[in-house]
Amino acid sequence: MRCPKCGCNDDKVIDSRSVKEGFGVRRRRECLGCGNRFTTLESVSSEELKVIKLDGTREEFDIAKLRRGIDRACYKRNVSSAEIDRIAAEISSSIQRDFDKEIPSAEIGNRVMTALREVDEVAFVRFASVYRKFTDAADFIQEIRELKK
Repeated sequence: MRCPKCGCNDDKVIDSRSVKEGFGVRRRRECLGCGNRFTTLESVSSEELKVIKLDGTREEFDIAKLRRGIDRACYKRNVSSAEIDRIAAEISSSIQRDFDKEIPSAEIGNRVMTALREVDEVAFVRFASVYRKFTDAADFIQEIRELKK
């Protein structure tokens, strides 16, 4: 692993811990060139799974992108970073289990909304507003009515 400070390619692992409920490893490293300490995260690569976007284009499934979307919906809400990581890991795991090669982006959005509905209603409505492309206040009101049922 190349040191982010000096670019040296020689380091040693100081500490390793399981993260994302066993779906990844966090490693604390020390550069043998400059002594800088840095952290790396390792996870299983899902290179083969492609997301089919609404316009028909395909891109690789990216759990970091999934997590960013969940994180944006939970901005300034009482949802911990660990909870966001858990949600992203669970959704990623279920997607890997249920789909082999391709998944429609709509399916990912539905799974995120289902998870957010259970965790935080405001985060759910925020995500839904972007995912379902709300255009005015009436769309928000309708979604909140559905949520309260």
